[in-house]
Amino acid sequence: MLACVFCRKNDDCPIKYGEKKTNEKWNLTVHYYCLLMSSGIWQRGKEEEGVYGFLIEDIRKEVTRASKLKCCICKKTGASIGCVAPRCKRSYHFPCGLQRECIFQFTGNFASFCWNHRPVQIITSNNYRDSLPCTICLEFIEPIPTYSILRSPCCKNAWFHRDCLQVQAINAGVFFFRCTICNNSDIFQEEMLRMGIHIPEKDASWELEENAYQELLQHYEHCDVRRCRCKEGRDYNVPDSKWEIKRCQCCGSRGTHLACSSLQSWEQNWECLECRGILYNSGDFQKAKKHTLPNTNVGITDCLLEESSPKLPRQSPGAQRKDLLRQGSKFRRDISTLIIELGFQIKKKTKRLFINKANIWNSALDGFRNQNFNPSYTIEIAYVNENDHFGKEQPGSKQEFLSLLMQQLENSPLFEGSLSKNLSLNSQALKENLYYEAGKMLAISLVHGGPSPGFFSKTLFNCLVYGPESTQPILDDVSDFDVAQIIIRINTAATMTDLNSLINEYYNYLELIGCLRLITSLSDKYMLAKDILVYHVIKRVQAPFESCGKRGLLFVAVCGPVIAVASLVVEHGL
Repeated sequence: MLACVFCRKNDDCPIKYGEKKTNEKWNLTVHYYCLLMSSGIWQRGKEEEGVYGFLIEDIRKEVTRASKLKCCICKKTGASIGCVAPRCKRSYHFPCGLQRECIFQFTGNFASFCWNHRPVQIITSNNYRDSLPCTICLEFIEPIPTYSILRSPCCKNAWFHRDCLQVQAINAGVFFFRCTICNNSDIFQEEMLRMGIHIPEKDASWELEENAYQELLQHYEHCDVRRCRCKEGRDYNVPDSKWEIKRCQCCGSRGTHLACSSLQSWEQNWECLECRGILYNSGDFQKAKKHTLPNTNVGITDCLLEESSPKLPRQSPGAQRKDLLRQGSKFRRDISTLIIELGFQIKKKTKRLFINKANIWNSALDGFRNQNFNPSYTIEIAYVNENDHFGKEQPGSKQEFLSLLMQQLENSPLFEGSLSKNLSLNSQALKENLYYEAGKMLAISLVHGGPSPGFFSKTLFNCLVYGPESTQPILDDVSDFDVAQIIIRINTAATMTDLNSLINEYYNYLELIGCLRLITSLSDKYMLAKDILVYHVIKRVQAPFESCGKRGLLFVAVCGPVIAVASLVVEHGL
């Protein structure tokens, strides 16, 4: 195996030394990091020239220069990397520097620091008496900043192994590498680069897998009834005939030929045995009145169009809870079925969207608001540059566009929070009806095979499925540091004197949000903290809920547009 011309090691370890690359024409092998961090070479060529844009003649000159320098660690020649601290004369190989805990900054001038001059994290005070888990591997570590232990600059209780951070940075890339606690990327990445973490300028590894989510759009085509009558076999499927396969309206993972279950048309309801047993043996199942959509022949399962009776028997709290969970499960299943159905029914006719990559958000807004935009057509992307007066277009990837759009949405002022986000209150967004537009973007991404909104918090999801009135937020949902501190201080009040003192201190705030309550015992602090949580996470954002005239903010912002897109597709004849 060929050795690197700089460090003279033949190790092939991309995470430690970068990708190992050989130029066969010039019989030259280098580790990417050895080349990148060498002190006397610059990238003068294009990316495809030489090795990673470093010209062959420049690499040879750098090897010659390094051959005259001795590594202060292994005492061998070829030390191409020098400490940038003034008056420091230490030179070393890249692997030797790693072993001696030098720091290499993969940004700016690609500076290197020896073990005596390397940057350190300054912690003013250490209030941690016990070990804390690395928030990536969850192994316990001593919360003291060292070379191998780093702390998040944005979350004081987030600690990491250096090796864990480096592996995560390689996998996540610059677009997804962020603090595991608060989801901050700018401050977090700046500090990690300063401390020698390499963050490659690439998309996340899981986003680069070809057809990674293709199985979500696969159409189930198999007859599962006990006695299949089709002579051609259970997988035989002929649309618009008695041998067309109808899927279970509840789970979508079982099917039957129309003739095998005596169905007269595809529009008739059909449930598989498992779902039928759950539905009809649940004890409180009621046959709902069926409704049809006017002026449409779309084959959306009838269960999506059914409405329950406005009058229901009075139930105990326990029965209500079980019924709520069952309805939530059925709701999620029906929405998934609807999205998959719509994905298959997208027309082959294309609608081109002209997208400026430097301004994804506004380009998408303009495209989706255009009166000629039709969500039932296949989306085609063309990238344009507004500074290009010749109007040149470059074909783009729909998947890439939708992924970039979801990233923009995740980091937009419409949402707040860390890794898991809730809706924020933004008056300008309300004025411009952006909450509805954002929901429409989510719906279009789902229906057209793009990424799902994986950044929702559990609280946001529960509000969506069970309704805000049945959801209890938690402290992690509070992104405002000052509000979180108020809740923590109230929850940890040790005496009635402390609790009353806190209420006096925050009297104006509690009065403003309508959370002032009579305190008669120390245990009342928990109800007060709960009131503040519910106000800040749910009640405070009622205005965006009501902006589209639907039931609840979260339903409007997410599911409302999903149904809106469904309705638009239906109206256009699918």
